[in-house]
Amino acid sequence: MPDTSREVRLATLPSGLPRPQDFAVVETPMPVPKPGQVLVRNRFFHVFAALRTLIGGSVPGAPFPGLSPGDTLFGAAIGEVVTADGDDGPRPGEWVSHWLGWREYAAVPVAECTPLGDTLQDPVAHLAQGRTAYGALTRGAEVRPGDTVYVSGGAGSVGSMAGQIARLLGAGRVIGSTGSPAKAGRMRAELGYDEVLIRGSDPIADQLAKAAPDGVDVFFDNVGGEELRAAVGAANKCARFVLVGALSGQLAEEGTGTTSPVELDSFQLLIRQVTLRGYSPQGDPGVRGEWLDRFAGWLGSGQITFPYDRVEGIQNAPVALHDMLTGHHFGTVVVAL
Repeated sequence: MPDTSREVRLATLPSGLPRPQDFAVVETPMPVPKPGQVLVRNRFFHVFAALRTLIGGSVPGAPFPGLSPGDTLFGAAIGEVVTADGDDGPRPGEWVSHWLGWREYAAVPVAECTPLGDTLQDPVAHLAQGRTAYGALTRGAEVRPGDTVYVSGGAGSVGSMAGQIARLLGAGRVIGSTGSPAKAGRMRAELGYDEVLIRGSDPIADQLAKAAPDGVDVFFDNVGGEELRAAVGAANKCARFVLVGALSGQLAEEGTGTTSPVELDSFQLLIRQVTLRGYSPQGDPGVRGEWLDRFAGWLGSGQITFPYDRVEGIQNAPVALHDMLTGHHFGTVVVAL
């Protein structure tokens, strides 16, 4: 056991998108678990876009608090239990998931540790954001056979899973969006998207009209903004929209990433009888087990892939966050320790 552990802290409040110099990788004394806690050696943690919002102060009602200078970042992590007090909870050597990532070692309350079990062979697969996508598509939008599904932000951690899941649930046509032609090519070749819209070229509404000439039945929205507005214009009668992210606000160069305004034509929502629903897996505890079983089956049969970019070393985590926020990664971004 080492005497110290490294962690990533917010050093300064950024102006615009966070940059690597806004963070500090610091060495701290090894955490000492209190009663009811276990010491976990983290092996992997997830780099996620919502950190921009937390650094900006978070938003009212969000499940996680805002971050201030000096605070250690946090997020989903996979690790191995090193020490455990008492007979309750995970035992030393057991792998668990928890939310104290961005540090090499963590003292985690037993109640906040989830044993990985043996459903998935690769521990990193537990960092896949498919649970959000699966829950939103099965409960929020209720994808039906033959549906035309449009996924905004289709190359990110959630979107890269959502397009594949929509197809496996019976969608007849799956359309995605991304910010670069290179990612668009990978989305078609690796994720099975039928068409991909590219932000920053022709207007999204025009691209969507060509990609979905018969309209959109389901909109899985990671982005908001222009893409949500375009989806309203392409919606079929009784289309189902499920909102899981707001990247147009989170990734904006200006502002704090805590708002994502968009102007919609409510007449069109009325006339087309569009349903809009927000979805978060935090409010749907029953989805985890169902997702893991289906994910394991689809992975084992080769029907789904888990695309992720692996970054080695906690010292490279601040750069990984900046690169993810500026669109340099494909799929989920994982830091390996």
